[in-house]
Amino acid sequence: MSRTRRRAAIFGAAAASVVAGAALLPNWSAGAAVVDDPTVDAQTKATFQRLADAVFTDRTDALVTGKQGDREKPLTNGFSGDVKLSSGTARTEDATLSSLGQRKDKLAKAGEQYSKASTVVTLNATRVTGRTAKAAVTETTTLTYAKATAGQPKTTGFQAQHELTFKADRRGNWQLTDVEDTDQGGLAVNTLSKPTSVKATTADDTMPNAARAATTRNPVAVPKTGTTYDYKAMAAYAEKYVYTYNKDYPDFNGHGAGGDCTNFVSQSLKAGGWKHVPGYVYDYTKWFGNADIQSDSFIGVNEWSWFAQNSKRTTALANVYQLEVGDVLQMDFDRDGSKDHTMIVTYKSGGVPYVTYHSNNTLRRSVASLVASYPNAYYYAYRT
Repeated sequence: MSRTRRRAAIFGAAAASVVAGAALLPNWSAGAAVVDDPTVDAQTKATFQRLADAVFTDRTDALVTGKQGDREKPLTNGFSGDVKLSSGTARTEDATLSSLGQRKDKLAKAGEQYSKASTVVTLNATRVTGRTAKAAVTETTTLTYAKATAGQPKTTGFQAQHELTFKADRRGNWQLTDVEDTDQGGLAVNTLSKPTSVKATTADDTMPNAARAATTRNPVAVPKTGTTYDYKAMAAYAEKYVYTYNKDYPDFNGHGAGGDCTNFVSQSLKAGGWKHVPGYVYDYTKWFGNADIQSDSFIGVNEWSWFAQNSKRTTALANVYQLEVGDVLQMDFDRDGSKDHTMIVTYKSGGVPYVTYHSNNTLRRSVASLVASYPNAYYYAYRT
């Protein structure tokens, strides 16, 4: 089924569903105003889910080679019945798809293309206040790398949390009026949200200052030498718990929690042999974490960097493409000197490292994709 026919079928069915649900609303009759606030029944919730699925599927398809060209008209044209995007949201989504098309071109120049994609949206919760409904959804997307050769990963994928706002008019007809990314990270490949910056703990001149890494392709290789760490175990742990979090540790991926990226990387390093250094939680020279207590260096982006350098457990790499499995990559999105995000390399092929991380939960995203998507960020590469 073509993309346009698929969309028409989805939204035609969605419209019928909501109209049918609206018929059950108090004081509803054709041509008359609704006196009471509309309810959100199972049929309407299913419609919200289908609308969200269509929105995020279109976003992902904009990154797939050959996909965007078959979109004959904007997402919001061709809706039928009483379900649609608001005019403002329609303009925003069309602009988003155009920008993602430009990102696709940048990725292609960096040597990365996707041949197909699959997006599934799960409706987690709906809350209604008067004529406004807010739906929390989880997007799970898998992208297939085009022309993957032997030894290269076949796919990359991620999960992202969103909140969709729907508003009903006096007749009970719902419109999608806003789409918000609610993850701490903002690093899903199909989002244009500004990545979350971390406010660093106040540092003095004694804190180790990591050297920035270059992002040019094909640097001199820096292979790993003998070590006591199990890098395969680090990668296996990260890929096992990228989507389903380990209950033996707290989950910091939520509003106000600060993000789970460094906590996740620390767990992976621990699985590969990094040992606890117990002590005061605020002392960056200590490093420990379990279900009950974690040092700042275990869960904080900058604090991890200070510990990693001070302890001599890591050394700086001059280029991000020198990273190997088990190494760590950090980013400073706004170049303010405070590092914002931590990732671990779980795969490498053809000279390209692939990182896995939380906030957004992402599996095997290529460093080439990160550099193409965030060319102005500062990068820090750590040999573990």
